[in-house]
Amino acid sequence: MSRTLAEWLDYQQRVHPRAIELGLERVRAVWQRLAAPPPAPVVISVGGTNGKGSTVAFLQAMLLASGRRVGAYTSPHLLRYNERVRIAGREADDAALCAAFARIEAARGDVALTYFEFGTLAALLLFADAALDVAVLEVGLGGRLDAVNLVDADVAIVTTVDLDHQDWLGRDRDSIGREKAGIFRAGRPAVIGERDPPQGLLAAAAAVQARVLRAGRDFDVRARIDAWRWWSRGGGEPDGGDPATDEEPGSALIIGEIALEAPHQIDNAAAALAALWALRDRLGWDPAAWVAGLARTRLPGRLQRLADAPELRVDVAHNPQAARELAAWLDAHPARGRTLAVFSALADKDIAGIAAALGARIAHWHVAGIADAGARGLDADAVAARLAPVIRADRRSMHADLAAALAAARADATPQDRIVAFGSFHVVAAVLAGSEAGAGV
Repeated sequence: MSRTLAEWLDYQQRVHPRAIELGLERVRAVWQRLAAPPPAPVVISVGGTNGKGSTVAFLQAMLLASGRRVGAYTSPHLLRYNERVRIAGREADDAALCAAFARIEAARGDVALTYFEFGTLAALLLFADAALDVAVLEVGLGGRLDAVNLVDADVAIVTTVDLDHQDWLGRDRDSIGREKAGIFRAGRPAVIGERDPPQGLLAAAAAVQARVLRAGRDFDVRARIDAWRWWSRGGGEPDGGDPATDEEPGSALIIGEIALEAPHQIDNAAAALAALWALRDRLGWDPAAWVAGLARTRLPGRLQRLADAPELRVDVAHNPQAARELAAWLDAHPARGRTLAVFSALADKDIAGIAAALGARIAHWHVAGIADAGARGLDADAVAARLAPVIRADRRSMHADLAAALAAARADATPQDRIVAFGSFHVVAAVLAGSEAGAGV
């Protein structure tokens, strides 16, 4: 029986009794039944607590600018499931996804797969059929036991490590770092995108004998008067720098505009460049294309501006580390008036930690529940209860749904105020959907 994409996705949410079930045994068995075709001659995997999607976007844009045929797999999506699988810069269409799901269903037999595992296998199949030059794969959860880790990446990136998904990954940064390091491979480059990584990550990388490239030591990015300067140690003469005057040996690159606004985006770009530097013997080193790709990179939901007077921004800051980055951006870009929040998050998130990171920067919180998140969803009362230890009652109000929360924020705002709708991807998706429909914006 043929199914529509919506019917396939509904079916996948019912096949496995749990929404999240880490482990590679089941998904590897199905992949082997599908002949386990490699997704591309070169594979880059991207893990980390925050910054994965942005780093994938930077890599995709740079490689496309260099003329490479690229596949990019990310999750979750905002408006359309098709966003998760992009080939040569285009979203996979419904027919291609449905055909891949049918192949997986025929091969899996009595093996139960999760929604994410179905999607990962479909992306790998579509990439294998697309004659790609490079596949860029975003890890869904953790690393070691994530379905993306079926594939041995030629270069693996861990962007950041912080507290999130602790029920699955561990209670501290060391434990989480060890899980994320599971995407590293012996003898292959392992890019670490933060300057102070946990020892658990470093120890796991050393244990597997990966070739570590670490931010601040093996590569870095520094501010110039009107641009950024990226550099990497080793590997020959500088490109874009003067070997007689540059203090860092290796390659140097002057970066102009980066459209993604949050402070950490330059670090994500630096990690993406480090991965390309590690692959230069296979992909070449094309500074003009890299600079052009960084300038062209766009990614919805990352401090995206949707309206003015009052200003409306959306951001997928859904854990304390991401909230600290949002706080830094708010400090660097003060509103003319107040900053109001439209907020919700899932049950497994540190909601009080998110609020604490933002502190008094948010004048008032308009809080809603998330009705379509299954067991991970909370209603507005539950979200407000978790905010209560940090946010006084007179600084928060509860609303029936996200549309009502946004409407209330807009009614509360003056033209000089700023509204930031943030938290779960569900929040950003609801606001973007309203914007596309011409409602609420």
